[in-house]
Amino acid sequence: MILEGTVLAGPEYEPIEGRVVVEDGHVAAVEETTTESTDIVLPAFVNAHTHVGDSIAKEAGGGLSLEELVAPPDGLKHRLLAEASRAEMVDAVRRSLRFMERAGTAAFLDFRENGVEGVERLREAASGRAIQALAFGRETTAAMEAGDGFGASGAKDAEFGTERNATRQAGKPFGIHAGEADSADVNPALDLDPDFLVHMVHTEPLHLERLAERGTPVVVCPRSNLVTGVGVPNVRELLDTTSVALGTDNVFLNAPTMFREMEFTAKLCDVSATEVLRMATRAGAEIVDLNCGTIEEGREARLVVLDGDSDNLAGAQDVVRAVVRRAGVADVKSVLLERPDLAG
Repeated sequence: MILEGTVLAGPEYEPIEGRVVVEDGHVAAVEETTTESTDIVLPAFVNAHTHVGDSIAKEAGGGLSLEELVAPPDGLKHRLLAEASRAEMVDAVRRSLRFMERAGTAAFLDFRENGVEGVERLREAASGRAIQALAFGRETTAAMEAGDGFGASGAKDAEFGTERNATRQAGKPFGIHAGEADSADVNPALDLDPDFLVHMVHTEPLHLERLAERGTPVVVCPRSNLVTGVGVPNVRELLDTTSVALGTDNVFLNAPTMFREMEFTAKLCDVSATEVLRMATRAGAEIVDLNCGTIEEGREARLVVLDGDSDNLAGAQDVVRAVVRRAGVADVKSVLLERPDLAG
């Protein structure tokens, strides 16, 4: 397979006129060459933090505080999750996954409620789909063992030492919410030596020092944080400290499209378009060791082709900036989500 047009190639997403050659599910070559194609070829996205079970109740809970929305066990989301049947949830999640695929998402890291049952529901919804669903089980070590890692709610009111040790012994990643409502749970979260932190809206100099020392990646979700009223993370400060990835968080709050998350982040935070594109692709892939996120020889061919001649993108003077700040699902011409791990 050959894809031609403006290719956002390599770790710096440098636009080149050329083509991408795909063989056996991998990028075989990236070649500069003259082409008449106006397509834009970029890496597919890695959504580094979601709660797709919330697909059963999109736009529920308007006007509620963060605690009223998500605090266990009586927050709105937990009540709705408990009330939903397996069939209802699987169908709702499957619809979100179809949308995410159309929107160019290759993989997502989901903090999965409902224990082992929740992991199984996600597996069922993702069965047969090209998108890679990584389930970070919550609540029990059994959920972690059934899934791809452990996703902790936060270390402010709970201790996760047992779960952290079990996850390490299983050789799986451990992620944890931290610094969302305030900074009180950041140091306890860092004490667990997590593989990544989620949110980090509220940080202090000591937290940044510890992040830099450990090199712990952070996943930010600016749209969600603004909706829940907790503030907006200092993405510039975090990027100057460690690797930062991008997530869309709860589906009942936000559509799980990285196009909207990129635009919001680029326009609200002091970061370049190239940095935001890296946050939406390579940074998330690196957290879970996926071989995608950049267009380079040997990488898995998980790619998005945009119509550069769409009414929205035609005339763009800066292609990377246009992709990050302007492009949307309507501009997607095709999505290639090769999964060598599923071959045969």
